Amino acid sequence: MTKPKRPITVDDLWRLQRIGAVALSPDGRRAVCNVTRPSMDDSRGRTQLWLLDTTGKAPPRQLTTCGNKDGQAAWSPRGDRIAFLATREQQGVKDETRQLYLIRPDGGEAERATRFAPGIEAFRWLPDGRGVVFAAWVWPDARGAQGQQKRHQAFTKRKESGYATGEADYRRWDHLHPMGRVLHLWHLQLASGRLTDLFEGTRYELPREDLVPEPFDASPDGRHVAFAFDPAAVRMPGNPCAIGEVELATRRVRVLAQDAGWDFGAPRYHPRGQQLAMLAAHKGHKHTMPYRPALVMRGARPAWRALGLGWDHEATSPPRWSADGRTLRLTAESRGRCHLWRVQPEQDHFEIDTEGGWVQAFDAASTGNDEVVVTVADGHSHPARVLARCGAGARRRIERFNDRELAHVALGRVEEKTITGALGEPVQMWLTYPPHFDAKKKHPLLQVIHGGPYTASGDSFSYRWNAHLLAARGHVVAQVNYHGSSGFGFAFKDSIMGRLAELELQDVEAGSDWLLAQPWADPARLFAAGGSYGGFMVAWMNGHVAPGRYRAYVCHAGVFDRVATFAADSYLERPKDLGAFYWDDMARVLAQSPHAFAARMATPTLVTHGALDYRVPDANGLAYYHTLKARGVDARLLWFPDENHWVLKPRNSRLWYTEFHDWLARHDSRPPMRRRTPPRR
Repeated sequence: MTKPKRPITVDDLWRLQRIGAVALSPDGRRAVCNVTRPSMDDSRGRTQLWLLDTTGKAPPRQLTTCGNKDGQAAWSPRGDRIAFLATREQQGVKDETRQLYLIRPDGGEAERATRFAPGIEAFRWLPDGRGVVFAAWVWPDARGAQGQQKRHQAFTKRKESGYATGEADYRRWDHLHPMGRVLHLWHLQLASGRLTDLFEGTRYELPREDLVPEPFDASPDGRHVAFAFDPAAVRMPGNPCAIGEVELATRRVRVLAQDAGWDFGAPRYHPRGQQLAMLAAHKGHKHTMPYRPALVMRGARPAWRALGLGWDHEATSPPRWSADGRTLRLTAESRGRCHLWRVQPEQDHFEIDTEGGWVQAFDAASTGNDEVVVTVADGHSHPARVLARCGAGARRRIERFNDRELAHVALGRVEEKTITGALGEPVQMWLTYPPHFDAKKKHPLLQVIHGGPYTASGDSFSYRWNAHLLAARGHVVAQVNYHGSSGFGFAFKDSIMGRLAELELQDVEAGSDWLLAQPWADPARLFAAGGSYGGFMVAWMNGHVAPGRYRAYVCHAGVFDRVATFAADSYLERPKDLGAFYWDDMARVLAQSPHAFAARMATPTLVTHGALDYRVPDANGLAYYHTLKARGVDARLLWFPDENHWVLKPRNSRLWYTEFHDWLARHDSRPPMRRRTPPRR
């Protein structure tokens, strides 16, 4: 007798293996991907590399076993080795920082290729397979690898814990940039181990941001490396970047593309080397302008031109050339999905190559007459899967990492709806029903408001804010892609500038009105929750929606005080959203800040936040919680000293979901609480 499927639990979620980036062998026959296996026992995850057969004839095979965080795998140009980054212990030496390792695809032990004290952030093979170029945080006044070694030893032995800086850009998300260091490009010759700092003695450095995908690329002849850099005298977050090119033999640099009004990044050489593709955004016009592909000609007088000016989408990955150089591929969002697109630069014609779901990563390689394209994509009904397509053939799934775990789990139906939102415009709303949904019964309702705001609730299987897990106890979960969401065109995205929460609230409320009109809806059990910008929206709703409409809120990592949030790592971007710096127009800033409307807040709220959150510093969550407590509003706080903008540790995630569900259950079983008069002081 077949055992009936049950609703998904948080433990089910954390038993799923998580597929990351994928890289194809040069002949397209095999792929390597990194797979993370979480562990609730020690609240950690271990990431190893797996080999996949793109023909589907051979089962997946685990390639690495010793490391905990093996990643960024890349095949050598001849396909005889795979390079990756890891922190390991080998031959009695334990890595203090990430190093480059090499392994044969047919097995054997990985060999450490570097012992570079500052560690390696990202790398790319040189076309001859004899070396790599890599990025590293280094002391700009130190000379050579030995100089970096001495500075690193001295720094690690320091007894002080203070961080001193004069930089405007010094921290991001959950980490401080290494103190006193900048990102340089290095050339490693594998046979000799010789290391050369390509930026030594210059002002050049890579952008201080996530280096995956890499903001640099090696030319097909192996003589040059193109890279993105900030040309301004003072490096500031949000400065437009230019594209430079350094010659490996001489370390001479020339600028290929620079325009004060445009931000450039992710350069990728054409297979024949005469031009590069890159991403470009016209930030001089609006900081919300989308990134689109562009071309750079490498002649004596380099010139560039943007592609897709009439293509109202935003690229979410670097462009990648086909083997014959006739086509570019890249991912871009479209109405709550993320597709793999292809464009023929000469015709400037865009079309969908592979439909999402949500394409998280991809790679392509030539097999001679055909191209193999491999994608990592998830969807509402499943976590990420790896699929391969040869030529015009059908896509073939080439792994089954999570099938066994999901076989016992019941996931609810997902529907896409269109409602009329702010400005009378159509707005997308996803509905996730609980398993075994019965339309004849009354169900509680949960609005889940996405962050960003320039992101979207998509056809994707999220591990944070998983809609199926949130619906598992009977709620119908709604996710509205409000004005400001990405993937619906520039005008829709830009419409909220200078009036944050105004249009978004109208959209969310329109979604709630639609829900409450359904025969299966229980109008007395409507809840709302959100994280980041969604948390801001929940705090905003508490001061702008009449008490009693929503039974309770959950606010995770939400902005509460727009002035205090100037402590965030994005402190120069947010005033552009608000339309003013607080010292120039305090009234305008306060008009978009939830804390200015605290006197109206009366709805019970669970506030959750992490102390390592530099995007929305946790003073926001604590101030919101304290405000509700001081006002006599029912509130609960879940604060993590070791989490960032998200909740990433398995046990902490389980606690978060437990508190979330318990909070809804507590307010689902009794009438809304009345606000008590705060005590006199």
